[in-house]
Amino acid sequence: MSVEFWTMGAGVPTRSAPGGSSGMPAFDGVQMAVEAEQLGYDGIVWVDSQNLAPDCYISMALAAHATSRIQLGTGVTNSFTRHAAVTASCIATVQAESQGRAHMGIGRGDSALAHLGLAPHAVDPFERYLEELQAYLRGDSVAFGETDVEALGLADTPEASNIRYIKGMGPKVPVDVAATGPRVIRAAARHADRVSFNVGADVDRTLWGMDVAREARVEAGLDPEIPFAAYIPLAVHDDPERAMQIGAGQVSLFARFSNMYGQVVGPATEQQTKVLTDIHDHYDMHGHGRPGSAQAGVIPTEFERAFGVFGPPDYVVQRLGELIDIGIDRFIFRGSPLDPANPDTESSVRFTQEVIPQLKG
Repeated sequence: MSVEFWTMGAGVPTRSAPGGSSGMPAFDGVQMAVEAEQLGYDGIVWVDSQNLAPDCYISMALAAHATSRIQLGTGVTNSFTRHAAVTASCIATVQAESQGRAHMGIGRGDSALAHLGLAPHAVDPFERYLEELQAYLRGDSVAFGETDVEALGLADTPEASNIRYIKGMGPKVPVDVAATGPRVIRAAARHADRVSFNVGADVDRTLWGMDVAREARVEAGLDPEIPFAAYIPLAVHDDPERAMQIGAGQVSLFARFSNMYGQVVGPATEQQTKVLTDIHDHYDMHGHGRPGSAQAGVIPTEFERAFGVFGPPDYVVQRLGELIDIGIDRFIFRGSPLDPANPDTESSVRFTQEVIPQLKG
């Protein structure tokens, strides 16, 4: 089985543009894509959170012309802030500009919606959105819902929605759903091309998610097998304690998806349930993904060590190898030290030089 290793681009405009005379910022996320490609990562994704980071599709289009090999995707977009036709058009444009390297990662929304005063998109409309998005990406027509175009009194209007040019933009873009709870996993299994788990590095919870996905596919009359990926907090350092400091803030960001509404989803021990509940009860969106946040402060070392992968190269190889053995063939690492705000870039270099060769060899 071929395994892929992806990282995340910050996309934050903190660096001066070439020449520096205008004082205008440039996108660090593009430079990160260049660095990730040079280091040997297979892909890089950008968060879609309009209040926290610049536009992910513009970042991807710019990165497409600055790179030649690395895959480019959203990690993740959501099903609320853009119409499915708009999302399909955006990612199809990146597909054309990158000559077939685009990747569509999608979820129900988190910080993007919270900063609009909204909770994540409900599961049922999210699943309908997935159906429509896949139809648009295939070049199929999508039936209208409620319409009021008749009020214009035109001689004729479209009878359905269709992106006429999309088949000329390259191969269909694959859709990958980020999922944690059973309802979203089932929706992803029915309509996505890949399911990416947000359950940490726990083998038992990952196996549970795989079982839920395969069961849903069988019930829908589909082949039970579908590619699986995992979002994992990770840092490489000879001192495990230092590694956890490098990845501080990322464990709480991922773990909260297992208790978004005050009730734990998926299998959990009594201790895990307590920690997940504490994360929920202390979660402050102002500290989203940041070290030193209130939510990060309630996570005991034992939970952090089990949920993420923090330690020297041989330990990282062992932990990721356990997930590869059960069928994970793509990893996306949140909180990569490629982030310009993180001084521990050595972690990412050591990962690509000392871990990836062992797992791909």
